[in-house]
Amino acid sequence: MRLVELTATENYGYQAFRMMGFHRHQDCFRSKPSDQVKAPFPTAGMPDNFTLGFITATNELAGVVSFEREGQTRQKFRHKGLLFGMYVAEEYSGQHLGRLLLEETIRRVRLVSDIEQINLTVIATNHRARSLYEKLGFTSFAYEKNALKDGDMYYDEEQMVLFL
Repeated sequence: MRLVELTATENYGYQAFRMMGFHRHQDCFRSKPSDQVKAPFPTAGMPDNFTLGFITATNELAGVVSFEREGQTRQKFRHKGLLFGMYVAEEYSGQHLGRLLLEETIRRVRLVSDIEQINLTVIATNHRARSLYEKLGFTSFAYEKNALKDGDMYYDEEQMVLFL
């Protein structure tokens, strides 16, 4: 298995991989599959805006994560970045791919001298994800009850930050 930076043109089936995740674990994502059908590739492949993925020996995705600097058009937000789109396929669970994706993301962001913090949002009931984020130094700074509504089901969200 190898860790690579994904791009809009070399993405190893990113969209299909994400759609599989949405269908398998709708309770872990902030959007529905139908919201993502025509979504463009999420990042531009720059030091402050990238997507990483683990590729199997058969060139299939096993896990992904994206990062982008906030404030692309607003200077007062440029000291922050957003970690999003984190997903590891269940068949690769327990292999520490999520941890490795996060560690590499944090390492890369630290190379960008003027980013001071990484923010993320996690569904509050996603205990495995929250635990992993906490192990890597993220702390909670906000909790929103009923942040998401899917039919008649509500999901709470927690916002977390890692100060670099």
